[in-house]
Amino acid sequence: MSTILKNVSKEFDQGKKVLDNVSAEIQTGEFFVIVGPSGCGKSTLLRIIAGLTQISAGTIKIENRVVNDLSPKDRNLTMVFQSYALFPFLSVWENVAFGLKARKVDSLEIESRVNDALKMVNLEELRDRKPRELSGGQRQRVALARAVASDAKICLMDEPLSNLDAQLRIKMRQEIYALQRKLGLTLIYVTHDQVEAMTMADHIMVLNDSKIQQVGTPEEIYQHPANEFVASFFGVPPINILPAQKISEAILQVNNDFEVTLPHPIEQKNVRVGVRPTEMKIVDTDELHANATIKAVEFLGDEKIIHAKMNHGGEVSVMVDSGAHFSPFQNVEITADAEFLIFDVEGNNITEQGAMVHA
Repeated sequence: MSTILKNVSKEFDQGKKVLDNVSAEIQTGEFFVIVGPSGCGKSTLLRIIAGLTQISAGTIKIENRVVNDLSPKDRNLTMVFQSYALFPFLSVWENVAFGLKARKVDSLEIESRVNDALKMVNLEELRDRKPRELSGGQRQRVALARAVASDAKICLMDEPLSNLDAQLRIKMRQEIYALQRKLGLTLIYVTHDQVEAMTMADHIMVLNDSKIQQVGTPEEIYQHPANEFVASFFGVPPINILPAQKISEAILQVNNDFEVTLPHPIEQKNVRVGVRPTEMKIVDTDELHANATIKAVEFLGDEKIIHAKMNHGGEVSVMVDSGAHFSPFQNVEITADAEFLIFDVEGNNITEQGAMVHA
């Protein structure tokens, strides 16, 4: 019962592709997240799977059946929108039951399904309220209950948490994940939030500029990014990317500010080095030995983020313990730790086997 996308493309204007040759296999019962920046085509892809947007080229198969020309109601899936899409004049119970009534499901079965769905999302006591009487999180749970009540085995979600505050997003992430596991749903989830993708997904598809950049588990995406874009998109604060030049078979000079030892031979002379903020080292030093100046210090409780400007241009972020004493305009020396990534001038990861390397 997998969902297969093969060479899916979409053009709204002649010659301008919103999606370009997108292929993936989404296994039954998995939490599959499509992530990328605004305008990359992820919501369009979800609408194509749902049948709300016509495909330009390629094939979509659901449960071994090509569904390119099927209407949304015939695809046996349900969708949760960013805007919740609730009827303001209907109660919570009536909103959840609306789709079942439209499909002329037996009234006793509607009663059972709706009550069960409301119980799953803890909305039994609010069943008679109208949407205007609910909080954002409660409205989102109504939309989830409606999806659960439909009994479809595939659920599509288009940035369902983007309208919620930070605390509620964390809570709803946990609830959606638990509900997906409990029901065994195949959940295809679109977001621009890399934290949502990393914390919930079994597999992640990274989209940018209408093309797939990488598909993999959260660990694969973070530890073995296919290219510079993927490496930069995941991680808070983002990975530091600096130009580097091979000055011997074993040494890279990074940004003309410090050197690192190459873990394996590379052919390219000019490359770019990616170092996570947690893998950079920073020490206080005098102006003569400094290679950077601190611009700002962010206190996060257990940690601090040091933002610094390198002597030869470019800015970096370094994670340190909260007890470390650094202040703006301080002269410091910044170097890379044992782990870093190497990218060629096109942005492709050329670190051996796409893995983090050890100096």
